[in-house]
Amino acid sequence: MKASTIAEREARGRAAREHSKRSSHRAVGELERDPVALLRQSSEGRVENLVPLRYGRMAASPFTFFRGTAILQAHDLSKIHSTGLTMPICGDGHLMNFGGFATPERQLVFDLNDFDEVSIGPFEWDLKRLTASLVVAARHMRLSRGTAESLVMTAVGEYRDRMAQYAQCGALELWYDRITFDRMAETALTPERRRTVRRGMEKAASRTHENLLEKMAVHDGDHWTIRDAPPALFHVLGANTLFTPEETEAFQGGNWRKMLERMWGEYLKTMSHDRRELLDHFTVQDMVFKVVGVGSVGTRCMAILLVDHMNKPLFLQIKEARPSVIAQVYQSKSAAIKHEGERVVQGQRMLQAASDIFLGWATGPLGRQFYFRQLRDMKLSANIELFDNDLLDGYARLCGWIMARAHAKASGQAIEVSAYIGRGDQFAESLTAYATAYADQVERDYDVFLKACRSGELIARTDEDMAADFRI
Repeated sequence: MKASTIAEREARGRAAREHSKRSSHRAVGELERDPVALLRQSSEGRVENLVPLRYGRMAASPFTFFRGTAILQAHDLSKIHSTGLTMPICGDGHLMNFGGFATPERQLVFDLNDFDEVSIGPFEWDLKRLTASLVVAARHMRLSRGTAESLVMTAVGEYRDRMAQYAQCGALELWYDRITFDRMAETALTPERRRTVRRGMEKAASRTHENLLEKMAVHDGDHWTIRDAPPALFHVLGANTLFTPEETEAFQGGNWRKMLERMWGEYLKTMSHDRRELLDHFTVQDMVFKVVGVGSVGTRCMAILLVDHMNKPLFLQIKEARPSVIAQVYQSKSAAIKHEGERVVQGQRMLQAASDIFLGWATGPLGRQFYFRQLRDMKLSANIELFDNDLLDGYARLCGWIMARAHAKASGQAIEVSAYIGRGDQFAESLTAYATAYADQVERDYDVFLKACRSGELIARTDEDMAADFRI
């Protein structure tokens, strides 16, 4: 089949404007739905005693509520017209799902770092998740409406400009492009932004497996045991477990090692030969349940501690992969998903510039599907609440750049997307209007959610509430 010319691909991108005008992206649609019902739906199948903690974390602010409700925005996006320019998308690209980590070559990069909702979908859905998060966060930080709108214009303007650059790149150039901390420092517009990048590099360098070992585990002479720190960290079959007796049945009469062995064999088959050889140097010491994030609270997530012959540690995370909220509402033409863990891993590999060498997947007890990754390897997230307006603007710019790079690499459609957006501000202005209106909706949904918590319809408990149940 003859490849399309660049002119034909640009024409295809501009043609998408005919059925989805750039001005149409202002619309949030008719949002007649019950947020509490959708939240209950997304809580089904989670660890029962952790669902109140999920709601407790979400109740902290409209921003934490927004982070925990990808299902709501996915539902709402499905009710409005899309561009039809589909590709692998993150599905939950809010501003806290970007972060720093080390590549296999030990180079620090900044990139998207959460792929639980990755799926095929319209490119603009990722941008709408990001821009809405910028406005919700700006309001949470008591910033002016003008500042919030400026952040959106900055992020979308950067996405547009970078996508135009990527439209000029060859396939290998896109594949090799990485947004390193060094590159971020070079392109930072102010001295304060450069200092922040340098401080981030220093902090990330200290976040290693060995550093984590000292904080998380104890050694009895020949074996390492991870310390319980409920509700965030606990042994499933220990005194501090938050599992019900029915939920622990999956651990096969208490022998978690047998359960892990079965999963481990399947996991290794998803790895390349050299990585299987590398893992052969490690032996498993202990495994605990780890409560993660906001939206993921209550999903099954285990942390495993392994050590090599020199007693050097490796922490791996086994995280439950549930169906993507994007896939649930957007019927793509992609092949049916055979394994949710594989979906997450393959999506991450496509969208990230460089991925964790220990990514893989396996099926666990009761047919649940999981993916494996490193727990912590020079990972870093931004504490945006400490940012001033200048640093926030720099962060918004960075998020727009990262999203453009991810979309361009994963889809090979930079030419089409760039042609659709054009060179002016019309698309950015439409998304600014959308993000402002959608932030209003988030606040309305948050109020409904808080009323449900106060009335007892939903039970919400904070980490402090739950920690008080334990005496360690």
